[in-house]
Amino acid sequence: MALRYPMAVGLNKGHKVTKNVSKPRHSRRRGRLTKHTKFVRDMIREVCGFAPYERRAMELLKVSKDKRALKFIKKRVGTHIRAKRKREELSNVLAAMRKAAAIKKKKKKKKSVQK
Repeated sequence: MALRYPMAVGLNKGHKVTKNVSKPRHSRRRGRLTKHTKFVRDMIREVCGFAPYERRAMELLKVSKDKRALKFIKKRVGTHIRAKRKREELSNVLAAMRKAAAIKKKKKKKKSVQK
């Protein structure tokens, strides 16, 4: 701890030193999403679509059965935290689909008004 006051006793006693700043370890970045990994996952999702259990969970989320969806996903993926993450991901996908449909509907309506 660096010396703040010129005193030999107390919390801030001792020799004045500068802290040696260490570079963050490479092992600390484990699990962080890279651009390439994100691209690959998005490509696979686009080509393959959703797994059957994900489609069923999305149907449960559509009818506002969030708790039932969580229990169903938990049984499939194994842990509560993974299930919560998966439910959040699927609800975000549903929201994006709704948003895209609304934009498409708005454009279609705008075109019909212009004619």
